[in-house]
Amino acid sequence: MEGIAAILIVLVIVVVVLGVLAALLFGGLRTSIMFTVHTQENVIVERFGKFRRVARPGLNFKAPFIDSTTRPISLRIQQLEVNIESKTKDNVFVTVPVAVQYVIKEEQVVDAYYRLSNPEAQIRSYVFDTVRSALSSLNLDQAFESKDDIARNVEETLSARMQEFGFNIVNTLVQDISPDGRVRDSMNSINAAQRDRVAAQSLAEADKIKRVTQAEAEAESKRLQGEGVAAQRKAIAMGIAEQYEMLRKVGIEHSAEQLLLMTQYFDTMQDVARNGRSNVLYLPSNPGAVGSMGEEIRTAMLQAQAAHDADEGADTAEGVQRQQAAAQQRAQREQQRADAARRQAEQAAREAQRNLPNDGDLPPWAHPGSAN
Repeated sequence: MEGIAAILIVLVIVVVVLGVLAALLFGGLRTSIMFTVHTQENVIVERFGKFRRVARPGLNFKAPFIDSTTRPISLRIQQLEVNIESKTKDNVFVTVPVAVQYVIKEEQVVDAYYRLSNPEAQIRSYVFDTVRSALSSLNLDQAFESKDDIARNVEETLSARMQEFGFNIVNTLVQDISPDGRVRDSMNSINAAQRDRVAAQSLAEADKIKRVTQAEAEAESKRLQGEGVAAQRKAIAMGIAEQYEMLRKVGIEHSAEQLLLMTQYFDTMQDVARNGRSNVLYLPSNPGAVGSMGEEIRTAMLQAQAAHDADEGADTAEGVQRQQAAAQQRAQREQQRADAARRQAEQAAREAQRNLPNDGDLPPWAHPGSAN
């Protein structure tokens, strides 16, 4: 009986021990002794509310019932989104979304956990203060241009303030500056109008360059054409002068002008007939008309020369008198030449009359008024 009682006592002890071990391994007692910390996380162990130590990643132990653990503290880079509504210098309300990226280092876990009660709220407060201070001194256009400067100011301010609390600012991003929808539409309209004005100015400048280039080309063409015409007229005048001199050398002095005019007249008619586009052209065809044309040309040239001489000597009375006297002398010379030509013609007519046979030698049909 005593052996059986001993065996029962041993079995009871074994069952109790196994129960305690099971409670430790699978019950709440286990969790109060062992806990696990994940990678890139730290856990603070407190004893009766007082800081005990920092538990690193892996399996950790603590005293049951007297030690407690805090929530895991992440060592990863975290991002905090802050939307700020503020007013610019030109009284435009804008919304500025700011992203703050921060991280807690292992050696600063205690400060990050104990020194700030709500670190995210305090980071938001610093961001609000810095962004609003920067926007209050900038116009809307300047705010768009200074977006990177605003982000840099926020980062510098946060880095200086949050470093002592265990938070390290990695980067600060000003994602956008969004004004009111009506303001944005007005800005787009102004931008479109400015671009239209620049486009119109560019088109006008291009048209100006085109017109100026075309005008310069036309001016150069006219200049070259004028030089060509002047050279042609000079060559014609020199040719006429040479022909006139040749005629004078062979003794044709008084009728040289009529001969040259006749030659030029027939050359003109030949050129008109060859190159003219009209089918019908009325021109005087008898040589007598050429003589009248020559007289008209000579008279016009004399009048033009007289007018030119009068203009040159119009400054003084003596110059006018000299011009009048020169014109009278030229008119007298022309009259003398005309009288000489008429006398020559009369002399030639008398000689021809003397060379005619007598009336008796003429046949009856040659006498004026004779019957057939």
